[in-house]
Formats: sequence, structure tokens, C-alpha cells
Amino acid sequence: MSTIMYREAIAAALAEEMRRDEKVFVMGEDVAITGGVFKATKGLLAEFGPQRVRNTPLSECAIAGVATGAAMCGARPVAEIMHVDFIGCCFDIVLNQMSKMCYKTNGQVTVPMVLRTQGGRGRSNGCTQSQSLESLFTHIPGLKVVMPSTPYDAKGLLKTAIRDNNPVIFIEHKGLYQTKGEVPEEEYLIPLGKADVKRQGKDVTIISYSKSVLMALDAAKELEAKGIDAEVLDLRSLVPLDFEAITESVRKTGRVIITHEACERTGFGAEVAAQIADRLFDELDAPILRVCGANIPVPNATLPEVESAPTVERLVNAAVCICQGGKRNG
Repeated sequence: MSTIMYREAIAAALAEEMRRDEKVFVMGEDVAITGGVFKATKGLLAEFGPQRVRNTPLSECAIAGVATGAAMCGARPVAEIMHVDFIGCCFDIVLNQMSKMCYKTNGQVTVPMVLRTQGGRGRSNGCTQSQSLESLFTHIPGLKVVMPSTPYDAKGLLKTAIRDNNPVIFIEHKGLYQTKGEVPEEEYLIPLGKADVKRQGKDVTIISYSKSVLMALDAAKELEAKGIDAEVLDLRSLVPLDFEAITESVRKTGRVIITHEACERTGFGAEVAAQIADRLFDELDAPILRVCGANIPVPNATLPEVESAPTVERLVNAAVCICQGGKRNG
């Protein structure tokens, strides 16, 4: 094992897959010389050269369109959209081309590509560069959606995504890039659609993904002091969804809290809650609670940005509410 940063895990996954398969190439704004705005492609240009590490114009339409076409022709592009907020510029390609091509051609044409992008808040970047828009992608049939929370998961899942024959939306939280974790030095893969129990517990299940998993783990520590044993389930990939892992955890605890940074209204947590209510209602000992972002644009000012997001305090309060029958505040 070696301890590396999340962004280093991304770069390592890209390098390993580019060495393994010459059809893999990287493209995006400033991904070459500078290694991307978050340095997640640092060092790739020196090893693989400008033909396989391609700077693009400042055009999300060009990035998504060229990547889709290249994938249809047999390449395996890993294209970067600098911020998920910019996805609107190329959404027609995402919605109607890369996600539908295999279906429209009855499997004759596949689109083996990864669209890497960055989401999340916490840097006071304002409302147009701090959003969590994963539910837009999970609503589109034909796309796989991955949101890792640790360097270990980021590397293993990205390698798997690159080898997948379907388009994968790979969302990295900008607040995770400098977090550190242990990563094996030997090659490993993590299958898509396989959740991970980050902490075992018996009283309440906290379901999350991406950076919110770290918050859930912090909340679990505080809950332990209150006599509540919380299990933290990291979905890791949203599509495909590991409902088997959700079922196992819910049957054990009987109580569920779902937390994510995205707005509560029609966020992915609503889909998870609906599936649990539909399929596991008799396993529940309390109503499902959601601790999510406020239904407002992400504020630019630091304090309102923090207050509009899920917090450890809100998560702890929700857990106490459903475990001890207290009143939920916030």
C-alpha cells in the first residue's frame, strides 16, 4: 500500500490504462501541460505525448462531440468537462447521442468512453461552479454514473470505467482532490454497481456517496458517543445501483438516512428512498429521512454556502430523531 492523494489516484488510473491499451487517450481543457485545473492529469503529457493527451478548445460541445465520435470509431477516450455545471453546453450530445447510440443501432455501435467532470461545493466558487447535478445523468437511460469518495475507490472505479463498453459519467468532488488514502501498488479493479460499507453499524444506515461519505463517517463518530451505532454505506456508483447492499443494510438496522450535497428536491436520494419504500417497506422501523442540500442556488459567501449544505450536526440530529424518537431540528 502507498498513501496518495485522490487526484494522484486519478492520474495513476489514467496512466495505467493508457499503458495497457493504446486506444485510450485523454482530452479536455488544459489537461496537457498544466495537468488540468485540479492537477488530476499531471505527468501524462510527458509520458504519452500530445497525440494521446490532447488540449481542446474552450468548447464543451467539441469535447463531448469529438469524444463520442472517437468512441464510436473504436477509441476509448477519457474526456474532461472542467465543471459539471458546464454540462448544459453539451447536454444534447450527452442526452441524445452518447447515451442512445448503442440502443439506436441495436448494439451495432458502442460508445466506450468516460466523461470525467468535477462537482460539489466548498470553495466559494459561486452558484455556477458549485453544483451537484448527478441526478441529471442518472435519469438518462444508457449512461453509467460513478461518484467515488476515496483515492482507493477513485482509482479502481476509473480503471473499470475506462474498460467498460458503455459511456460512463465519472464525477469527482473538487473538495476531495487533496484528500489522502491507501492505494495498493499492484493493479486492482472495482466493479461498477458494487457499494461499500465504510463503517459497520446496527442502529441506523446512512447512505451516501462522494464527499458526503466523509461527513457521514464524522457523524457516525459523534453518534457513537450518544450510544447510536451507525452504518455508513457508500454507493460509489449510482448507475448501476447496488440495491442488494442497500437491502442487506436496511434489514440489519431498520432505519435509513440518505445524505448528499445535491438539492433535496428530486435529488438522487429521492430515488433511493423511493426504491427502499417500494421494496423494503416492511423492513423499516422508522420513516426514511433525507439530509441534503437546500433547494436554492449554492451561495457564494462562505457561511451561507456551509449552512445550505448537509452538515454533521444535521445528520447527527436526524439519526437521534429516528433512533431515540426525538424531535428533528433542521
